[in-house]
Amino acid sequence: MPTSPAESFSPPAPTASGFDARVDGTAECAPALSALERRLLDEFQRDFPLVPAPFAEIGSRLGVSEAEVISALEDLETRGCISRVGPVFAPRRVGYSLLAAMSVPAARLDAVAALVNAYPEVNHNYEREHAYNLWFVVTGNDEQRVERTLGEIERRTGLKALRLPLERAYHIDLGFPLWP
Repeated sequence: MPTSPAESFSPPAPTASGFDARVDGTAECAPALSALERRLLDEFQRDFPLVPAPFAEIGSRLGVSEAEVISALEDLETRGCISRVGPVFAPRRVGYSLLAAMSVPAARLDAVAALVNAYPEVNHNYEREHAYNLWFVVTGNDEQRVERTLGEIERRTGLKALRLPLERAYHIDLGFPLWP
């Protein structure tokens, strides 16, 4: 049983790349966001504190307690405003990653996306207007782990995944102001 708020919310693993809060429903959540939630989403898209108590450090910077930061992040996750707070690693620096795409019938898209999102190895899951309409990145310790994850997703959905391995790396900074 957790003895402090920090024990009930796992901080991201240390990395020089910072962290990402996978923002899923910002447009729908925006009207209901508190000032603290807006600042958390806006100010900590990158440069997550790599210290033993990162949420306490964030709280210090924002003038609130560690418990308030953790509570706000848990609430954002519960409401579906974010689905992930975790590290972002440069491709192939740690482990293995692969871009995958699936052609999902429109009537099944929400269900398949939810299944894919349930895997901790999956990030950057999004819909595209294309025959391959569900795109996501699968990460793992090695190529075999990524393949096992994709194989399980294929088996559970009955759909084949197109594998698009990295051929050339590009850095795109996805951090940007969310509100004016």
